[in-house]
Formats: sequence, structure tokens, C-alpha cells
Amino acid sequence: MEVSSLPISASQRAKLLSAGYTSLSSLSSVSPSRLAQDLKISENEAAEILKIASRRSGLEKIETGSHPIMNGAQTAWEMLHEEESSICITTSCSDLDEILGGGIRCKEVTEIGGVPGIGKTQLGIQLAVNVQIPADYGGVGGKAIYIDTEGSFMVERALQIAEACYEDMVEYNSLLRKDSVAAYQVDKQPKDFLENIFYFRVCTYTEQIAVINYLEKFVSEHKDIKVVVIDSITFHFRQDFEDMALRTRLLSGMALKLMKLAKKFNLAVVLLNQVTTKYNEGSFQLTLALGDSWAHASTNRIILYWNGNERYAYIDKSPSLRSASAPYAVTGRGIRNSASNSKRVKLM
Repeated sequence: MEVSSLPISASQRAKLLSAGYTSLSSLSSVSPSRLAQDLKISENEAAEILKIASRRSGLEKIETGSHPIMNGAQTAWEMLHEEESSICITTSCSDLDEILGGGIRCKEVTEIGGVPGIGKTQLGIQLAVNVQIPADYGGVGGKAIYIDTEGSFMVERALQIAEACYEDMVEYNSLLRKDSVAAYQVDKQPKDFLENIFYFRVCTYTEQIAVINYLEKFVSEHKDIKVVVIDSITFHFRQDFEDMALRTRLLSGMALKLMKLAKKFNLAVVLLNQVTTKYNEGSFQLTLALGDSWAHASTNRIILYWNGNERYAYIDKSPSLRSASAPYAVTGRGIRNSASNSKRVKLM
């Protein structure tokens, strides 16, 4: 049960959510003094909140019975069949799709990180467009949510990529006609791609938590959502945080909600991440932000990097994919296969 259902004041609810206490279970093991410190309220007020939460938690147990309600067990064979039949969202780069087993998988959380200018946002926008490719063209036929924490989403760039996607579908149709195969009707126009990208701009970490808490309700009302892109997951958590325990608790809560969302609605969650430096064996090395503990928040982790003038993607972590690298390019048409003369060029 969410803390938003507690019969307390709006300011108290806001303080709880800001401090990372989003569910009754998160309040079950905290002391009044610790809660008072986290919420910057008196110990008496904190004790009263915990008392109300305890009563509400007890009522919930009575209503649902003393034993937790568990879903039936799933066999390993069923899990394998489910994994083999899972749908993927193409990246528009066949080399990258190949090492990913077809693209970005639904029902999983995929973290993509790299240095500035490597193409993280470009890839995020590409996925928001590609998720809409109809099933007739080998796509998912879904819609996208784009959560922008940095202000880096460019609608003009999204239109460019949508126009290229539309042109690719028209070209595919003409090839079918040449081969005397019945062609499909191209119903989507470039503007239709933009209409199916739901954009959220968040300016603080509290707004970010609020939007992620709202996602389950939003997705349940928009059944066709098949990808959620967060660009970037880290931005608001790399500043103004003296209490690292609070930051860890907030991030863990977000990660759990996103994993649950991906599984429940059979959609892909894509977390774009920044890089930082880490001192290791006498030298500083680039690593993804938020530390080693955050690495467990995603199913797959992909690191984007430069190799000379060429961009590469490397599968750093995945339970089902082997570690491998693939070159890719950021072009005027979006993410594509790399060409030997791929250079660091400004697109717009």
C-alpha cells in the first residue's frame, strides 16, 4: 500500500515521498528518531505518523488475510518459452540488434551509459520512434513515454527520425511490389509518430519520483505503451545529496518500481546514464554513475564508447546475452550501421 493513502496532511505525505518512503513496508522498520531526522520534523510527529502507518498496515492484513497472497509458481520451461517469444524493439542498427538478440527487449530494464556526445539521447529518441513500427513491418506497434530530466529531448530531431522511419517503410513497400508480394498500406505519417510519444519534463528529484510513482496508473490507462525512456536516470541524483543513505533508498525504490512496471505491462524500460571517474588499481577509469550497487538495478547494461572516430556499444552485463561489441553511427536519419568514414559530426 502507498503512503499516499495515509490519513495525514499533504505536507507530511510530500515529505515522506521526498525522503523515499513510498510504501507502508518502507516505514515498517524505521525508528521515530530516524524518521524525524529524514523528514526534518519533531520526534512526536514522526511517532504519530508511524502509529497511523502501523494501524493502516494492520487493517490491510485483516482485509487480505493473515497470509500473503502469492502468484502461482512458474516452471523453468515456461520461463524459457516466455523469453524466446519476447518482443524486441529495433535500434535501426543491425549490428547492434544482432548482439542484443534482436534489439531492446520488452519485460526488461536496460541501462545505457556513456560519455557526453556519444549518442545516448539519440538512441533514446530512436527507440521512442521505432517502438511504433507496425507489426506488419516487424515492429511492436506500441507507444512511448519519454521522461526528460536534463532538457536534452529535441522534438525537431524526433521529427527527423520519424520522417526517416516513414521513408524506410515506404521503401520496404516498394521492394515488396518489385518481388510481386502484396504490399502493406503505410498508414502512419511522421506527425503520427510524434503524437504517440508522451513527454514528461522533470526538474527535481522529487518530480522524478512522483512521475515514476504515477507511471503504473498512466500505463494502465494507455495500454499500448511499450517503452519508457528515462534520460537520464542520474541527473538529479548527482547533486545536492549529502545523505547518501537517503539517495540509495530513493534509487532502490525507483529501480524496484521500474522492474515491476516492465514485467507487469510487458514493456521495455530504458535508463540512460552518465559516466564518472573511479580510482582503480592506481589509475582513474571511466565508469557509469551511481556506483556499483546501482548496477543491479537493470537487467542489461550497455556501455557506449569511442574507438578512434567510431562509436561502439558494449554489452557489459546481461543474464542472457554474451559480452560483445558492435559499431554504430549517429546519422541525419538516426541510429544506423557504422560506415568506415564515420566521424564525430554535429547533426543539427
